[in-house]
Amino acid sequence: MNKKWEFYNQNQEKVKELVENFNISELLATVLVNRNITENKDVELFLNPTRNDFHDSYLMPDMKKAVDRIIKAINNNEKTIIYGDYDVDGITSITVLAKFLKERGLDVGYYIPNRLDEGYGLNKEAIKKIAEDGYKLIITVDCGISGTEEIDYAYNLGMEVIITDHHEPLKKLPKALAIIDCKRKDNKYPFNSLAGVGVAFKLIQAISKELKLDEKEYLKYLDIVCIGTISDIVPLVDENRVIAKLGLKLIEKTRCPGIVALLNASGYKEVNSNTISFGIAPRINACGRMGYERDALDLFLTENIVQANRITEMLNEYNRKRQEIEKRIFEEALLKINKENLDKSNVIVLGGENWHHGVIGIVASKITELFYKPTILICFDGDEGKGSGRSIPGFDLHGALCSLNKYLEKYGGHEMAVGLSLNKSNFEDFKNNLEEVAKESHTENLVPVIKIDKEINIKEITTENVKSLKLLEPFGESNKTPIFIYKNLRIDSIRALSEGKHLKLTLRDGNTIINAIGFNMGNYAEEYLIGDKIDVIGVLEINTFNDVESVQINLKDIRKSY
Repeated sequence: MNKKWEFYNQNQEKVKELVENFNISELLATVLVNRNITENKDVELFLNPTRNDFHDSYLMPDMKKAVDRIIKAINNNEKTIIYGDYDVDGITSITVLAKFLKERGLDVGYYIPNRLDEGYGLNKEAIKKIAEDGYKLIITVDCGISGTEEIDYAYNLGMEVIITDHHEPLKKLPKALAIIDCKRKDNKYPFNSLAGVGVAFKLIQAISKELKLDEKEYLKYLDIVCIGTISDIVPLVDENRVIAKLGLKLIEKTRCPGIVALLNASGYKEVNSNTISFGIAPRINACGRMGYERDALDLFLTENIVQANRITEMLNEYNRKRQEIEKRIFEEALLKINKENLDKSNVIVLGGENWHHGVIGIVASKITELFYKPTILICFDGDEGKGSGRSIPGFDLHGALCSLNKYLEKYGGHEMAVGLSLNKSNFEDFKNNLEEVAKESHTENLVPVIKIDKEINIKEITTENVKSLKLLEPFGESNKTPIFIYKNLRIDSIRALSEGKHLKLTLRDGNTIINAIGFNMGNYAEEYLIGDKIDVIGVLEINTFNDVESVQINLKDIRKSY
């Protein structure tokens, strides 16, 4: 697949200024400028955030109302329940708020809808059960902003509701006692991209201030808040960066048995954003995907390391099963794509019997990445179909569904990811019409773009320079890992690894040899020969072998030099 190589607009004056002002490498300064971090105060905040860099929680809409009502519940020991989502963000949100309130003497309950039976968000059956159990106050975390009917229902049953959420509100807000959501039109909070757990954190921060508690009473939860924030793929800038940067430091010395057990199970030697994204998050998410969401919550709430290790073993098993199911669906989907020549279409829409609803979103994401086409997978159970879709930059998948809503029972999401349900009788019409919408949008002209931070040379590839880039961590949304281009390298050796899946290269610049690895790029071993001159783009890494450190390029793409 052809990829477009595109440089950031270079501002050498600003780069030079940052090098002088902060005594940092030109490599690091260039990346900061490319991220539009150029003012001294912004650079300092980005590189060295502190606990003093949090915004005032009371600038959030309805924060005072929520705090006053929760303190009243604490004083009166009212039956209070936290209603959250089944993903990492939702689980960590419940954990943080529940632990904090229990320490204040409020014995809260929790409710997480089952992904497979109930789906996302509030539902009336759950609310009815909550009322029957005698609860008087519901606090939502990571959900609730779109639950207008359900919240009215809760009030009719004699309960009050506080919403804490970070999703887009509908045109009309629900009639809740308080709605803490910085996506509200009347929001005055300076940052509106917190994860759900970030909003829950701001709530306990505000309660702590009202109760005149020591700041450690809320800061001690930053390890859990960090996990939810990084896992939810929110922009790691501004306050999210403060949470992630401070939280990762806390994770290194965490006392939470659940986190300790997850770290041990993940096998990662270093605690960074990759540890969270690829080691911890998949294990927690596997619980919700497989229908065992409560186990993930129990893991974070337990104070017993033996129990934490036992639950983590269960999470490992859920994740293993999830991987098996994902592999099977992926292989079946590829067969359908080949059989129907869908790789030639503008959009890929597939339906299958016995596909697991909790897993098809991951498979849709993998197919989108493989073919660079918007993809929707639908699992059928009789005539009922539930689907999940992923898009590519430049094609609004949610907008496309809006134009085809007559074929759908329900749908939701945003430009890049959607969920939907439809009757099997409408599948072919939906599929054909979505293809027409994609064709009108000329999705065939969309190609993946790789943004390049800088062209580098042999003098800049030093372990010291590469280590300086660690100051930019944690990497994530809106703070991608820096990518560099190195031109006119001669291939010294080339071979495929792992049964042809990956690529291993040694590259020569004069008398210097540079190691390079290309994951899922094994096919290039057939396209290039020893002696070929190539340009490569990739991530600079430190590789340690026999206690000797060297720079390695983690390849993202290759082209012949001209």
